[in-house]
Amino acid sequence: MAAPYDAIGRGYAEIRKADPRFAKAIARGLGDAALAIPTVHHWPDQPLGLTELRQVARRRVVVLTWDPTSPPFCLPDYFPELLYIDRPLFPSVRDFKRAPGTLSVATNPVPHDCSDGFLGAHWRWPSAYLDARVHGAISNFAKLPHVESRLQRLRADLTSGAWHDNYGELLDKSELDPGCQLAVASA
Repeated sequence: MAAPYDAIGRGYAEIRKADPRFAKAIARGLGDAALAIPTVHHWPDQPLGLTELRQVARRRVVVLTWDPTSPPFCLPDYFPELLYIDRPLFPSVRDFKRAPGTLSVATNPVPHDCSDGFLGAHWRWPSAYLDARVHGAISNFAKLPHVESRLQRLRADLTSGAWHDNYGELLDKSELDPGCQLAVASA
């Protein structure tokens, strides 16, 4: 990746807070082991990184990631490049299955009040993406062209009710499956 991580994830300490439901799922899978939480897509050599995790872990490796084959939620309608920029960067479940040992993969739905500010966390509250501190703490936004004009379109759709007309059914959900996966590889 061309941009240094500290430039593409501005404001993480202020905005990104561990969601207790994700933390509980990770703790169940982790035990005494190696851990990677939404980071694999930033690794220049994913197979090597996953191999190294297996080498240092005593019993298991836990990786919270995103399934690139999952259907998109509303953001790609405003930022279509997300599909082309992010999908090739994330390993598929098939990639994880190539690692030696036993693998379990569980879907981690994102609760409507998720406190971690990753890209899919605000699926029910899209106005959060309009806050510069929020989208500044999401590395995906640093890779997108025309962010301000796309945010203006989102703002206009929220104001006019067009977002609600297209995605109002999201407001009735308590959680959404945008493709968050917890992969646990055991020796």
